[in-house]
Amino acid sequence: MTQKIYAIHENAEWSEPLFKALEALGVPYEDWFIDQGSIDLSEAPPEGIFYNRMSASSHTRSHRYAPEFTSAVLAWLEEHDRVVLNGSHALDLEINKARQYSALQKAGIRTPKTIVTTGKDQLIESAKQMETPVHYET
Repeated sequence: MTQKIYAIHENAEWSEPLFKALEALGVPYEDWFIDQGSIDLSEAPPEGIFYNRMSASSHTRSHRYAPEFTSAVLAWLEEHDRVVLNGSHALDLEINKARQYSALQKAGIRTPKTIVTTGKDQLIESAKQMETPVHYET
């Protein structure tokens, strides 16, 4: 018996081809469109395979807190030893450019000079430290 696949995402357009392929293969699936919601952490999640497709660009589709909520969902699934493809570590890399660069460098892949900063004044000072021109607006 084929296990049900739960597709965790917030972008219907990007998920449409996946759902069509699963239907063509006769694979049972459930669409977990996560733009908002709630989970009861005292309940066990369903059995199945969970495929995380959450995007760091969710805010551009008015789903500002989808990655944060997905982080809680993934922690819940992982706590219950569910099979999760693209689990919490993948989501962490997806939403954190500094962690992406660290992982790439650890794997021997060069990355551009990067300064992590927050705040307008710090951003301007960091931009001045860059070797190539950086465009910013004040």
